[in-house]
This record gives sequence, structure tokens and C-alpha cells, in this order.
Amino acid sequence: MSVPKKVPILPFVSRASRPRIAGKMPATRPKMGTQKVPHTFSEPLKTTFKTFLIVVVFSIAFGYIEAAVVVYLRQIFHPNGFIFPMTVFGTGPLFKRFLLTEIGREAATIVLTFTGSWLSGHNRQQRFAYFMIIFAVWDIFYYVWLKVLIDWPASVMDWDILFLIPVMWASPVLYPVLISITLIGFAVVILYLCSYGRPIRATLPDWLGFSASGLIVVVSFCLPGLHITEQDFASYFYRPLFAAGYLLGFVIFLKCLLKSK
Repeated sequence: MSVPKKVPILPFVSRASRPRIAGKMPATRPKMGTQKVPHTFSEPLKTTFKTFLIVVVFSIAFGYIEAAVVVYLRQIFHPNGFIFPMTVFGTGPLFKRFLLTEIGREAATIVLTFTGSWLSGHNRQQRFAYFMIIFAVWDIFYYVWLKVLIDWPASVMDWDILFLIPVMWASPVLYPVLISITLIGFAVVILYLCSYGRPIRATLPDWLGFSASGLIVVVSFCLPGLHITEQDFASYFYRPLFAAGYLLGFVIFLKCLLKSK
């Protein structure tokens, strides 16, 4: 008669009831969706560069869409030519409907820019950088595509209507392009530092100062935008005001960059 072998009990004991070894805790899996990307997130520079290229291609295509829409709008609103000072805009129901549609389209482009930057970045600074890239490349290639499609502008000093929210913005083409080139430079620096886990050090006063610089630039665009039907519309674009906002933002960024070394 054979004696039955003893079956080890330990493998059948539940994991929770096993004694813990001193100094060690049972391993637990992190719950899906609970892991947060740290503020000092880093990734290989090659990965950042690939994402950067994808965002640039998206922005160039976005610029073409914008330019194509403006080609149609100019035929509707400016059949006799896009010339400053502008003629008095219409006040009929059809014109108001077109104007509201255009304002809604511009708001939608900002939402798309935010969405694209949010999906492209992994933390706050990367997303802010990609927002600047999308906005800036879109703006520059908007003028590139207009030049290709309708041979406009003739020069960087030609005036343009830049935006309609909350009021009309206007300025020579040179100034928004200058802002866009600067934003691309800022964004490239931020992405480069983020790839090495060295984010830009910006305090609340720095962010407030950067916001103030942007507001000053916007005001410098809005002032002539309110007078584009007048003969002296260009006199309302105060270049010193624009320069003050531009230089303030540039100096604050350099200050933050030096603090990050």
C-alpha cells in the first residue's frame, strides 16, 4: 500500500495571507490611467524632432486651408480688390451672417490649435511650445500660400486684416510674421530643453509679464483695425507700442532661459 505524498500547502495559500518578508512589500501594479507625466519629463531628442516635423507638416497644411478660405472671402467681401483703406462694410442680413460665420471659423481655428498642441505634447511646457509652433508656422505659410495662389502680398509692408476677435486687428504683414518667427525660436528652445529634462523656469510674475507683452502687441494691432475705413488708418499703428510688447516678451523669455541653466 503506497503512502500518499504530502501536498505542499504554501502554493495554495492566498497571496494576501502569506507572511511578508521584513523590509519588503508585495509588488502591486499601477492602475491604468493614474500615472502622470512629471513636470521634468524627458524623451529622446530624436522623438521630439519627429513630433516637431509632424506638427510643422500639419501647420503648413493648416495654413493652406486658411489661405484657400481667404481667397474665397476676398471675392465675396472685396470684389474690387483688397485695398486699404477699406470701403465701408455692408450692414445687410447676408453680410452679418457671413461675418458671424467667419468669426466662428476663426474661433474654431484656435480650438484646433489648442487641440493639436495638447495631443502633441506630454507636459505643460511641451504643449505650450507646440501651440506656438502650430500658430506661428500656420501664420507664416498662410502668407506663403496666398503668394502662391493670388500673388499677394506684393511686399511685407502690405496691410492685412489679421483677426476679428474681439475686434478687428490690422497691420503690415511684416509684424505678425516677425512675431511668428520669434515664437518658433522660443518653442524650439523649450522643446530642446524638455528633451533633456530641463524645463524653462518661469514664475508667476514671468507668466504675467509674458501675458502683458502679448496683450500690448494685440492692442497695437487692434488700434488700426478700428480705423481701417479712414484715410489715416496707418497712423493708428504705433510702432513703439508694438516694439514695447515685443521686447518685453523677448526679455522675459531670456530671463527665464538664464534661470534654467
